[in-house]
Amino acid sequence: MKQSHKLSDALHILSYIALNQEEMTKISSQTIADSVGTNPGLVRRLMSNLSKAGLLLTKVGTAKPQLAKEPKDISFYDVFEAVEGDGLLKVDEGTNPNCAIGNSVPRVLPGFYQRITQAAFNEMRAISLQDMLDELEASLKV
Repeated sequence: MKQSHKLSDALHILSYIALNQEEMTKISSQTIADSVGTNPGLVRRLMSNLSKAGLLLTKVGTAKPQLAKEPKDISFYDVFEAVEGDGLLKVDEGTNPNCAIGNSVPRVLPGFYQRITQAAFNEMRAISLQDMLDELEASLKV
């Protein structure tokens, strides 16, 4: 099962912008992509999603993105909502309907997944981009 890394990449993008917007006169999608280790098209798509969610300010034709809010006001959940959209856990609906267990698992599992998802989302709401920036800045000084 392949896991999405959109949240990781989006948090990387926001952190890169936050930590470099004062020093750099230009922050292009290529520059950010080099840091993330991906292609500029993916960076632009994620930045578009972040902009639509009200987390990032961008202007077509300029390479100077800015955070739309203070880092302390951007939660991991805000970023997750902006870029993921698929939910956190997925139930395999392709189990064998002729097996008692295979028929029951897709009906039973969603309740447990909902509990897990709610706990994860609550924790994501409690962690801000500022928390990440503080950790990043501390690790850069080492």
